[in-house]
Amino acid sequence: MYTLDLHTIQTIFKKRNPDSNKGHHGHALLIAGSNSKMGAAIITAKACLRSGAGLVTLNIPKKERQAVFAALPEAMVTFREEQNPMYKYTAFGIGPGLGTDKPAIGKVASLLENTNLPVVLDADALTILANNPQLFSKIPSKSILTPHEKEFDRLFGQHNHNSERQQTAIQKAIEFNLIIVLKSSQTSITNGQQHFQSTTGNSGLAKGGSGDALTGMITAFLAQGYDSLQAACLGVFLHGLAADITLETQSEESMMISDVVENIGKAFRKI
Repeated sequence: MYTLDLHTIQTIFKKRNPDSNKGHHGHALLIAGSNSKMGAAIITAKACLRSGAGLVTLNIPKKERQAVFAALPEAMVTFREEQNPMYKYTAFGIGPGLGTDKPAIGKVASLLENTNLPVVLDADALTILANNPQLFSKIPSKSILTPHEKEFDRLFGQHNHNSERQQTAIQKAIEFNLIIVLKSSQTSITNGQQHFQSTTGNSGLAKGGSGDALTGMITAFLAQGYDSLQAACLGVFLHGLAADITLETQSEESMMISDVVENIGKAFRKI
């Protein structure tokens, strides 16, 4: 287990080319949100934009479009009810606020069947995987799963403590050729061969929306051309670092994930 610290991150991070344009920084598609859960979609998209993606498109139910237009004019939208060609995107994230009904299951299955690019799967997408294990065979190689402890146990069986989960994560990462981000107070990342444990973050992240922001951040790094393990490491470290910076103005109790997202820029400056 390697320590995911500032030095390690600095060897991964690539500074932005001053002559670049939005086309050089990728186009992320985020399939997120549903009735009463559009906050998750907006948090995911905002974190993705704050993490450097050149373009971000949210795939949402058409009737929920005004929420995005009002909260995040920088994001584009496509509608859940319409066909959406996959070829124009460089990275995909799915799950935050998606729901677990039949249309949501179909959306997860359709994405996995129609792209060869790595996909970030979180939240409701993980629940759908747990309830439909046949979908594991369809997950593109080097995709990234980001379960918290309960989600991990739903996916892979009951465990007594995190050291057991970490061993299972290694086995499953090898079996399915995945990267697994096991979220906890000391988040770990593995591709089955290399294993990292983050040194950033605090209990202020133990709130709704935290995982949605992480999904957006990791997807942004995939869109910008980082490989899956690098994207996961960058996302986890900077997510935690932004939360640590937030403690300069908030307490762990008062911190909201919107505060953390607003401090992603300060986290970048530290690396």
